[in-house]
Amino acid sequence: MQGVKRIGARMALLFDIWLFMAIFLLRISRDQCADIIGGRESIPHSRPFMAIVQGEHMCGGTLIKSKWVLTAAHCEFNETVKVILGAHSRNETERSKQTIAVAKQIPHPGFVLKTFDNDLMLLKLKRSARINRYVSTIKLTRTFADIKAGTRCLVAGWGRTHMTDKIYPDRLQEVNVTVIDRRICSDHNHYDSHHNITKNMVCAGDKKGGKDSCSGDSGGPLICKGKQTGVVSFGFGCAISRFPGVYARLGKNQLDWIRKITRGYL
Repeated sequence: MQGVKRIGARMALLFDIWLFMAIFLLRISRDQCADIIGGRESIPHSRPFMAIVQGEHMCGGTLIKSKWVLTAAHCEFNETVKVILGAHSRNETERSKQTIAVAKQIPHPGFVLKTFDNDLMLLKLKRSARINRYVSTIKLTRTFADIKAGTRCLVAGWGRTHMTDKIYPDRLQEVNVTVIDRRICSDHNHYDSHHNITKNMVCAGDKKGGKDSCSGDSGGPLICKGKQTGVVSFGFGCAISRFPGVYARLGKNQLDWIRKITRGYL
């Protein structure tokens, strides 16, 4: 009987090691394996605040002032990064598009790459965007309290629409997700000990899975009640019910930082 117990314990240990490695390999930033999953194509130019941030890889972002774009700090762009505004199609020539080089990249001072805490970055553009029907700014939340669990929000981006797809969609996609209580997101049925979900993060997805942001969507907005309340950050896989998308939360500290950096700039 002792031998059976020993074998059983050894098998359990091996399973735990396998599970840990699987989770480790699935821990991905949303620019490395991400797309809008389970969503739909946006109405052309209905999200005029959306930005494509193009460097050695693609991320999303939002125009928050005429000279400032908010994105994710983990994207880590090179010096030749540019921002494309007014786009619905990534590849087609559109008269509405404005392509502007980035003058400065400013990550949140509290950003920790290992944990993805405060996964926010401001991009200062070399010139101001021309505000019109195709290009405009998004309003940021003014509520410092946590987003209430069950709140329906929207995520948008040009990331992949299927986890196995290697081709990014040409046109802007969006999906509705639901905010999940941080305590639930952190319990043993969800992220648990695999990743610390801090107060600077918001979990959102679908109880059954199948709806999520995923690669290419990093830096894009989590929009709740018409205002941006978060930024696409990371997840374990994409659209998995156990591991909903995790978003950098725009709380008091983060909003104060944004105001301090962009003050005096239109």
